[in-house]
Amino acid sequence: MTLLDLTDPRPTLADVARAAGVSSATASRVINGFSCVRPETRRQVEDAIVNLGYVRQRASRLNDRCPTGSIAVVVCEETLRLFSDPFFGRVLRGVSRALVPAGYRTVLLTAQSMKETQSAVGYLCGEHVDGALVVSMHARYSMALERVTVPLVCVGRPAFDGRGAYSYVDADNRGGAERAVRYLLDSGRTRIATIAGPKDMSPGVDRFAGYQAALNGKGSVDPGLVVHGDFGQSCGEHMMLRLLDRRPDLDAVFAASDLMAVGALRALRRSGRRVPDDVAVIGFDNAPIGRSSEPPLTTVNQPVEEIGAQTARELLRLMAGTAEGKRTVLETALVIRESA
Repeated sequence: MTLLDLTDPRPTLADVARAAGVSSATASRVINGFSCVRPETRRQVEDAIVNLGYVRQRASRLNDRCPTGSIAVVVCEETLRLFSDPFFGRVLRGVSRALVPAGYRTVLLTAQSMKETQSAVGYLCGEHVDGALVVSMHARYSMALERVTVPLVCVGRPAFDGRGAYSYVDADNRGGAERAVRYLLDSGRTRIATIAGPKDMSPGVDRFAGYQAALNGKGSVDPGLVVHGDFGQSCGEHMMLRLLDRRPDLDAVFAASDLMAVGALRALRRSGRRVPDDVAVIGFDNAPIGRSSEPPLTTVNQPVEEIGAQTARELLRLMAGTAEGKRTVLETALVIRESA
């Protein structure tokens, strides 16, 4: 049984949420059509609206106030990573390519901790922006997003979103990683290590899954050949040295980012290994740094700028109410250079 406030007989959004067994944010998304919601969840909320006789006292937020003309881009990484990793600049170029012609400006927010993430969510809910794009989301920040009621689209598959509630545009991380490792196997490499990405981010999870899928046909994966990094160059160097200490006879490494792969190349030079003669190296991203590394880096290309542009276009469609949320995965391709 639902208890209503006796001082005001009209049911509220919170009453609808309780009756439907969902959060207020989810109920708000259904009522305002801001984001993708599972059909069964939508039906629960709609049934609660009918049973309670809920009537919105005002129109949806985007229609009852003047649009701000601003879109927030929330990057869930340290500021140093934002400016040192070319991935983020490439994403932002793609986002601008779609938003500038549509007359929108971007507001860049960084969220380096749970406190900063909560602050960013408060900003998003404060009618400062018309929508939001979330980049590099870590699972530990996922609960904070439940409060966001403006239209929201993620750059990359959100690892925390088991219900499929969020729209996103991603690359085929698993397929790209599997293709890279199969190339190493076909080249005669037999002891293939990986410097995998973070365990709480979908690119790290999916690229490691691709590595495992390629090797499972050759037997179980040797845990001594697996380390996890943070996608950064110095981490790649450190983890490569750790792998060499564990398995000095390894003959190939797949790194889950080009920055980590370039760090691995440096560690291999310091250790006296020749690339690709002794150890082949493949990265992921097709970042500019890979073209000028020594030797030039074999890598998996993902269309980063197009991911940014498509994410922004999807957000514009959600804001206009002309489309339901959706999940888009773009193709990747192996780029052969001299490191493998």
